[in-house]
Amino acid sequence: IARDSNHKILAADYSQIELRIIASLSNDKQMREAFINNLDIHADTASKIYHMDIQEVTSDLRRNAKAVNFGIIYGISAFGLSEQLGLSRKECTQLIEDYFNQYPEIKSYIDKNIEFARQHGYAQTLLGRRRYLNDINSRNNNARNFAERNSVNMPIQGTSADMIKLAMIGINKRIDENRLKSRMILQVHDELVFDMYIPEEETLRQIVEEEMKNSIQLDIPIEISINVGDNWLEAH
Repeated sequence: IARDSNHKILAADYSQIELRIIASLSNDKQMREAFINNLDIHADTASKIYHMDIQEVTSDLRRNAKAVNFGIIYGISAFGLSEQLGLSRKECTQLIEDYFNQYPEIKSYIDKNIEFARQHGYAQTLLGRRRYLNDINSRNNNARNFAERNSVNMPIQGTSADMIKLAMIGINKRIDENRLKSRMILQVHDELVFDMYIPEEETLRQIVEEEMKNSIQLDIPIEISINVGDNWLEAH
């Protein structure tokens, strides 16, 4: 909650940042175009894998596409997807296959990340921060598969983590330089929460948006959602 009547809670979060990162790192034409044209990424994915116009996409088809979009980042299997969506394993196998047919550069990016990890023993973020994967060449299937999933996921989630931490440093510096009374009080995943002095709202919004958007340069647009309320719930 805000500290008193002169303050409000400001919450700022990245919009679908992990998908934007994988679109940028993989240089996948289809996904890049969707973000550049500001489309609903999950509806657009559904329209591609189900071969229909985006206006024809139902909420269920969008939900399926959303599960695949985010599941791909975590190396989801057809079995895992079927458990999540309540579809047969055969349907989910086809869904993943259709997804990679539509986004071939993402499939290539995943394969390259796994091969890089096999050769070097680690995965790394866009800025070069490493995570060592000791089991990447293990003879134990479970251990190796886990390391392979990390080799795909870590560069994406790790770059997202680098991005928000650099933004926090930049925001804190500018809060100090401008001698603001507002304070950054919380980071939760892709979101930053501030105890905002009400007269500083315009200044704080500008600082937060600029620093979050520019902490790491991607070659597709980065979108920030900023909301204000008396408490964190209202600020969503």
